[in-house]
Amino acid sequence: MNTQLFTLALLEIMLSIVITIFIIFISYKMLKRLFFKNTELGGENMSFTIFTSGIIMSIGLILSEILPSITNVIRIGLQKESTLDIPELIMYSGLYLFIGFVMAVFINAATFLLFSMLTKHVNEFKEIQKNNTSVAILTVAILVSITIIVKNSIALLISALVPYPNVTNYI
Repeated sequence: MNTQLFTLALLEIMLSIVITIFIIFISYKMLKRLFFKNTELGGENMSFTIFTSGIIMSIGLILSEILPSITNVIRIGLQKESTLDIPELIMYSGLYLFIGFVMAVFINAATFLLFSMLTKHVNEFKEIQKNNTSVAILTVAILVSITIIVKNSIALLISALVPYPNVTNYI
């Protein structure tokens, strides 16, 4: 058994769980504070639950593309010939998470802007607060669709920032 690979896999699992829970918790708190101060998940407003679920799914899809890059940086840092130290690993991981968080906010904001442009006579946030499930479902469908389309581009952006070691060309 390859113990280094096994340890790295366990580290990736633990890191993924902790980072995902932390970012989803922060995102949920921001969403509540900015838009839905008086609305609870356990309450009667099914639209808020649908809407929140869509945002969490969007964030999860984006994080699923970022966490492999963090693992790659850790793998590179663990190699014997690597020049990366622990602070640099933390810096790269933080940078990737920051970019992912900014992209999630951007995608969510773009979705709301797009939906607002398509439906000029509807205020989505007020409709969701009024428990209008059709608006919540349509908003979430647009959000998840855009996230699925954009997530590979986010992964490419993040992988371009991974400090891969230089390889000499002998040809």
